[in-house]
Amino acid sequence: MKFLVVGLGSMGKRRVRNLQHLGYKDIAGFDPREERRLEAQEKYGIEIIGDWAVAEQLKVDAWIISTPPDTHLDYGFKAAERGIHFFTEANVTDPRAQQMIETLKRTGTVGAPSCTMRYYAGPKKIKEVLASGTIGKPLLFTYQTGQYLPDWHPWESYKDFYVSKKETGACREIVPFELAWLIPLFGKVKTLTSLRDKVTDLETDIDDVYQLLMRFEKGVSGHLLVDVVARPAVRIIRVNGSEGTVEWDHSANQVRVWTAETQNWERFDFSVGTVEKGYIHSEEPYVDEMAAFVAAVKGEALWPYSFEEDEEILDLLVQAETSSDTGRHQS
Repeated sequence: MKFLVVGLGSMGKRRVRNLQHLGYKDIAGFDPREERRLEAQEKYGIEIIGDWAVAEQLKVDAWIISTPPDTHLDYGFKAAERGIHFFTEANVTDPRAQQMIETLKRTGTVGAPSCTMRYYAGPKKIKEVLASGTIGKPLLFTYQTGQYLPDWHPWESYKDFYVSKKETGACREIVPFELAWLIPLFGKVKTLTSLRDKVTDLETDIDDVYQLLMRFEKGVSGHLLVDVVARPAVRIIRVNGSEGTVEWDHSANQVRVWTAETQNWERFDFSVGTVEKGYIHSEEPYVDEMAAFVAAVKGEALWPYSFEEDEEILDLLVQAETSSDTGRHQS
């Protein structure tokens, strides 16, 4: 198989590594920035292209679209109309989403929005614990995920890439990124209330805090806090059930389960994994996600997260922003 990685920034380089880890060597990379192209060539030995007119004509099996979120569908439409399967990193709202859904049905191509969190060890273990009934009926959760914005890309100013722009702001991107694994656990959201705010003196006009209070169809009540304030980075969730509690602390690589029956905590420790220099998250979940995409392209399995599902979750982001702006519940 041959792949074209569109965008050779932080995520694009990670996807090149993912594909090489899976044994794929026929990889081309496109980026308009020369320094990114040269870095990718030096590190990974891939074919590099700086002219999009050349890149889009390459005969490949799939595109990996690792560009800023507001450009994903621009490339996605180009791929689908050429009969090329494609994967995109996490998306933001786009009025063309329904058109993309119809295009994929018409062309029969695989369009795969990212759902990386479903491949992390913590969420997989929480899913297992809840399915087993170990903590009884899930009742409520509280979840904080955050990292100080200048720490996202220490090698460049946060003001120089998409996370500092209003439409593609860091928190605005991460809210649906997290909902993509929470909703399969707890069901669709019935009502939500939200507050977004800017609490830091970062030189950007993005909201640096999003808080969502949600009531789910399965009866669970949840609080999601996404921020670009936390130092050090944090990702901690606690789910309370009728018979116990499950917690995941990503920084500690640990899930803990307490039950009323045992009156004790049981601990599950995970490997730190392979962490590339300059990154804070291990490679393994991203490799597993890329393997699932390749399997979908080969027709061996269905991609688990459709554009239809992605659009429903992105609509929750819009509802959250509307709630914050109006001070009203959304349902």
